[in-house]
Amino acid sequence: MQRRDRRPGLLERTAEAFDLPADAVAGLPRLELVGDKELRVENHRGILAYGTEEIHVSGGAFLIRITGQELKLRAMTGLELLITGKIQLIALT
Repeated sequence: MQRRDRRPGLLERTAEAFDLPADAVAGLPRLELVGDKELRVENHRGILAYGTEEIHVSGGAFLIRITGQELKLRAMTGLELLITGKIQLIALT
């Protein structure tokens, strides 16, 4: 079975047309990686799976998979996550 590419939604297209940040307008997740030791995830929808080598975060339309070593959830609010450790891979599916 082939996976179809995701088409941009109305809010994403509107943000692009008005030159606005799509993550803020459409509620998309925003990821900020600092080196390979710290990852901030804004606009998340919750943690789906948690372990020291892999963390799965819901990003609404996306599943964010973080893989690494000694991963720790350092802080979590309704809007933001802070993940630390040796981050090796970030995959969106």
